[in-house]
Amino acid sequence: MQRNRLVYGGWIVVVIAMGLVSRSGWGREFLAVFVREYAGDALWALMVFLGLGFLFPRVEIWKIAAGALGISFGVEVSQLYHAEWIDGIRATRMGGLVLGRGWVATDLICYAVGVAVGVVGEKFAGLKCSAFREGGRLPSDRSDQ
Repeated sequence: MQRNRLVYGGWIVVVIAMGLVSRSGWGREFLAVFVREYAGDALWALMVFLGLGFLFPRVEIWKIAAGALGISFGVEVSQLYHAEWIDGIRATRMGGLVLGRGWVATDLICYAVGVAVGVVGEKFAGLKCSAFREGGRLPSDRSDQ
């Protein structure tokens, strides 16, 4: 399967917007505490998954998922390292959004959920695309078998 970069680019923009809203004043005011606490991290990992899918449209889904988990976990583990230069970057708005601010073990679960959402979404989209190629029928619905 080859991913459509235009579709992936659009989803990246949507996921970034959702993540920013989840961390904004509006999100703090209107979203449930659970969503405010965990959605941003799951959306961050989903964005990494989509970004890798955008950059590598022909790479198998499991490799994209493994790469997204590796990057997400790596960034989280990097938050255990504290030096003046990197903490200075993390103190900025953009640096905090990209690199995070401090180690939180539950973020690893959020990252796994975000990548899983990406895998399920891509699998569902692939099924829908193959159904269109088959004239609106799923491959298992063929009467010629």
